[in-house]
Amino acid sequence: MKKKGLAIFTFSHIIFLAVGFALGIYALPILTAPPAPSKLDIQAKSSNYVYLAEFTSDLKGSDLLHWGEGRLSIGNDYITLMGQLAPGPDYKLYLSPKFVETEAEFEQLKLSMILIGNVKTFDNFIVEVDAGIDLTTFNTVVVWCETFGEFITAAQYRQPLITL
Repeated sequence: MKKKGLAIFTFSHIIFLAVGFALGIYALPILTAPPAPSKLDIQAKSSNYVYLAEFTSDLKGSDLLHWGEGRLSIGNDYITLMGQLAPGPDYKLYLSPKFVETEAEFEQLKLSMILIGNVKTFDNFIVEVDAGIDLTTFNTVVVWCETFGEFITAAQYRQPLITL
């Protein structure tokens, strides 16, 4: 009877340890995130937008833990979001030459994308665009979780050029 009790005790503690670790990975970015930019900050940084787009949570690669919603303003100096992202670690903002909505599509095109910067907040964000980036070379904004290789969300801001 002692061996069975010890096995149950050990197994239950391993399960709780694993669940606690997973919850810690999920909660840490939320607890350490800087304050979200205000609506006034977003409006000021997005006033010179070139394109507008919308994150929606109904993409093929989005799910309960990986989604984004809100209005994007894409400009030569800043990309801003007035909306929300599902919290998570190590989010990166990319520009893609083609619309993607799954991990597999992202991985196929990653070498043709450009990394714009880190997304550190989940309610609204402002990411600075480096000088010299030609927005017309791309047509989609993508949020990607680098640590876990997870697609979060994407929004197409320009229609692709039709080549004959």
